[in-house]
Amino acid sequence: MYISRPLPPRKKPLPKRKFPYIPQKQQVTITLDSKTIEFFKRMSAKKGIPFQTLISLYLSDCAENNSKPDIPRR
Repeated sequence: MYISRPLPPRKKPLPKRKFPYIPQKQQVTITLDSKTIEFFKRMSAKKGIPFQTLISLYLSDCAENNSKPDIPRR
């Protein structure tokens, strides 16, 4: 027989999202060169966070600051 018990109250309430029905992140697949991946893996090991998170943080920072890459002309 299973006896249900009420869950204890949360220590911290869940944060409320502005628009909970809109996904906050979107999964994508990209191809990166090995040197770039190794760079972010080394940096993520030093910071103690997953390298995918570090890449996401870097790209978010670039987007927020309207940074544009130096693209050589052909």
